[in-house]
Amino acid sequence: MPTSFLVGPTATGKSAVALELAGMIDAEIVSADSMQVYRGMDIGTAKIKGQHLVDVCDITEHFDVKRYVELATPLLNNAIVVGGTGLYVRALRQGLFEGPGRNVKLRARLEAMPATELFAELRQLDPKAAGDIDRHNTRRLVRAIEVFQATGKSIRDFQTQQSTTGIVIGLNRERGDLRDRIDRRIDEQMAAGWLEEVRALLARGLAQNATAMQAAGYRELAAHLAGTLSLPEAVALIKTRTRQLAKRQLTWFRREPNLSWLEIPRDELPGQTARRVLDLIPT
Repeated sequence: MPTSFLVGPTATGKSAVALELAGMIDAEIVSADSMQVYRGMDIGTAKIKGQHLVDVCDITEHFDVKRYVELATPLLNNAIVVGGTGLYVRALRQGLFEGPGRNVKLRARLEAMPATELFAELRQLDPKAAGDIDRHNTRRLVRAIEVFQATGKSIRDFQTQQSTTGIVIGLNRERGDLRDRIDRRIDEQMAAGWLEEVRALLARGLAQNATAMQAAGYRELAAHLAGTLSLPEAVALIKTRTRQLAKRQLTWFRREPNLSWLEIPRDELPGQTARRVLDLIPT
């Protein structure tokens, strides 16, 4: 069976649908979530154990899309790739951006800059890359600037071709439904001990991992533990920023070629959605 991709905004219920679908077609599930790779980031990433490519590195380790592709590629036979990290999905489908290694000194300078300044610098240096990089995605902005500074070429010029055939299905919900699901999930995560999870991760070095600290909610709870936000302020900010993340993910996937969208009604069960997804998968 060709690889199937289930993608879309956070909190649409992708993982629950993937579990149902995997049971129907006897397939493996490969996570495409850039934060679920870290051991210990469980509650805040809504991690479901048993998927491939979760818990593959420690919170202090560097993990990037190149390593993801290296680990994921051997797993793609008879697999369902599920997640909301658009860069991971694109890399599997279209190839990697192979460029120079990390420049530690330059990276430190760039990571200290706000996203608005990074985007302005990238737009001046590399308009081609700036045209399709999310201006709020600090990590990708930093990498694009880093590549241009090291080579004088756009990161887009380093794309290597890789063909991963398969159907890509985007799951989405009505805006109000998705907002309610985001708010409800965050409340459930807080009740499940998310704050204590962040406290434990900070003790293990979370704050030193710039990538992991971009995970929705973790920096806000870290700010609360540092005394700069009250807990109600942190939770409200998490909800706002998670809704913003969902909007960015939707924008990203709407630009992806050959993607079929499936709207999920508010009261539809994951098994029902999975059966509708199955109807779209060629046999």
